Amino acid sequence: MKLRKLSLFVEVKVMLRVLRGSSQRSFLLSLDAALFLVIGATAYAQIRLNAWNKPFYDSLSARDLEGFVAQLEVFAVLASVLLILNVGQTWLNQMMRMKLREALTRDLFEQWLAPKRAFMIAGAGDIGVNPDQRIHEDALHLSDLTTDLGVGLLQAILLLGSFVGVLWFLSAGVVFRLDGGSFVIPGYMVWCALFYAGLASLASWRVGHPLMQLDAEHYARESDLRFALVHVNENAEGIAVYRGEAEEKARLDLELDRVLAILRRLVSAITNLTWITAGYGWFTIVAPIVVAAPAYFSGGLTFGGLLMSVGAFTQVQQSLRWFIDNAGVIADWRATLHRVIGFRQALLEMDHVGEEKSRIVLAENGDRFIIDRLCILLPPGCSALDEDHLEIDPGEHVLIVGAPGSGKTCLFRAIAGLWPWGKGSIKTPRGGMMFMPKRSFIPDGSLREVLAYPAPPENFTEQQYVAALARMGFTQLSPMLDRRTRWDRNLTEREQQGVAFARLLLHKPCAVVVDAAVGALPADMRKTLFEILAKELESTSLLCIDGPQAEPSLFDRVIHLSLDREGERGKEEAAAT
Repeated sequence: MKLRKLSLFVEVKVMLRVLRGSSQRSFLLSLDAALFLVIGATAYAQIRLNAWNKPFYDSLSARDLEGFVAQLEVFAVLASVLLILNVGQTWLNQMMRMKLREALTRDLFEQWLAPKRAFMIAGAGDIGVNPDQRIHEDALHLSDLTTDLGVGLLQAILLLGSFVGVLWFLSAGVVFRLDGGSFVIPGYMVWCALFYAGLASLASWRVGHPLMQLDAEHYARESDLRFALVHVNENAEGIAVYRGEAEEKARLDLELDRVLAILRRLVSAITNLTWITAGYGWFTIVAPIVVAAPAYFSGGLTFGGLLMSVGAFTQVQQSLRWFIDNAGVIADWRATLHRVIGFRQALLEMDHVGEEKSRIVLAENGDRFIIDRLCILLPPGCSALDEDHLEIDPGEHVLIVGAPGSGKTCLFRAIAGLWPWGKGSIKTPRGGMMFMPKRSFIPDGSLREVLAYPAPPENFTEQQYVAALARMGFTQLSPMLDRRTRWDRNLTEREQQGVAFARLLLHKPCAVVVDAAVGALPADMRKTLFEILAKELESTSLLCIDGPQAEPSLFDRVIHLSLDREGERGKEEAAAT
């Protein structure tokens, strides 16, 4: 799937729109206001601390013990206030991170688990690979970076606005003498700080810009490696049985090599950026003294005044060098923002994939199935039934048989509304349906929740749970109804199939659509299932989609599914999706 590339401005706008629509909006606004007040108060206290330098160091120069002690008392008050403000800002920082993460993650949950989107994006190419990484790791990282960069930028702006005035005032004491005359450059030290920081910022941008793309690639490769490790862990038994450890190690080595390749490029880029940031940092030790030295040597500044000027210059240039110090972090933030917003954009666009192509009409209709002139568009051609018009009455059991590659799974998905591409119409009965794919889905939670899924477990009584398990022959599971564990691992394949069909007894749907699951059942369980359909679920329609190995004698009717490989329109339209 090809996505529209969004600019940084649009991605930031989307993120702000998400935050505005979040249930955490009021809390976030309160945190923003509190941070602004605390950072503003900190900036004011730092101005007072900078002004304290002059009388303190002048008292040292003059060996004024009484003045020295008095200034220590002033320092104790300022330091206490700054300590309280620093602790308050840390708490607000952490709360902002948490609430930002909550807002972003809940929004991604909502977009990802909108009807059909999680299924659709899984087949959308690279953007659909490892969605767990984007929702968990990337949303967490984005909230942390956004908070740190946002607070740091606000602090830099407030400090810059506060100390520029101080530095401009002190610049009046810098007198230059030339050919017996003297002159003053208004705001001399301010202009020096602006030039100094601006030059370094430009150099940092030029050198650090490649980091944005490298960071994005790095996260993608790390995500692939993590997925490969999870895959090996979840299939350890199969790998051991087939003695496939060497092959899996080779795959993991390949994924690690891809990560290391991008890390080598990152090392080179970060090293180049360090030449700028570290060099700037070392020269900054003497730069403010060099700038203020003419005023000190001409007698326009005392030693305390020199240190006050140095402090003001340092604050101004530190505020201006915010971009330099954060060039790598900004690149990291930009890459993470692109991954999160790009994933969100892809989820939204899933609703419009193939909109311009012909689509199967899906609707509810009374108490019966009606499939009319159905043609399912697939890359190899068009899949269709041998009957143009098919009606399935309540309680009727119909088998649709198709050869391998005829589109059986896509027919199952089309009836479930997951494969819209094609022609014709599918009308499903009202009153509740259940779909059973080839592999039974066993959600996390207690066995009671597994059986009730997707309904709340309190919808059914204890007796109903016990009876459903007993009917399928799994009375041994009844004492474990409230046990919470990984049932998809702890149940055998036979037990998982039994649990899936026990759901039918609880939900009593008006119709069931099965994708090859009946044919995979052991003979005794298959016999039990059809007994249940004949007695407890006698009004439930059964539509089973299976291969030639299915037993037609168990069904009222048999319909055949075939693939027309000459359907060029099917090839073109399916390929376009």
